[in-house]
Amino acid sequence: MIVLSSLLAGLVFGLGLIVSGMANPAKVLGFLDLAGAWDPSLLLVMGGAIAVGFFAFLAAQKRNRSLLGAEMKLPGAAPIDRRLVAGSVLFGMGWGLAGFCPGPGLVALGMGEPKAALFVFAMLAGMVIFELIERRRVRP
Repeated sequence: MIVLSSLLAGLVFGLGLIVSGMANPAKVLGFLDLAGAWDPSLLLVMGGAIAVGFFAFLAAQKRNRSLLGAEMKLPGAAPIDRRLVAGSVLFGMGWGLAGFCPGPGLVALGMGEPKAALFVFAMLAGMVIFELIERRRVRP
């Protein structure tokens, strides 16, 4: 049942990204173009996502198991450090250059968007490079 509900949640999420325009890099880049022809419509999408997430996290904090019985693992607070800031800057640069972030990039890839294939490849390469660096950093 957990796998089926995960699949359904992923389908709803992907459909929401398509309907909202988040899987369209031109729409995202229009939103990020504050000095030019700014398209504020994605602000509503973000506001809606924040509102849903806010109330979902409030409800989740009162539980230790999901409605399907799975263990709940909520993120904890962590200090803002150099690595977090650097990762945020890299994420923002990638989003601004490509018009994709990971979820919409995967949805656009599934829709056959050619630019998404390059983005997903670069994203996966970045993950592999990060993992290699982390393994070297942790080893004595």
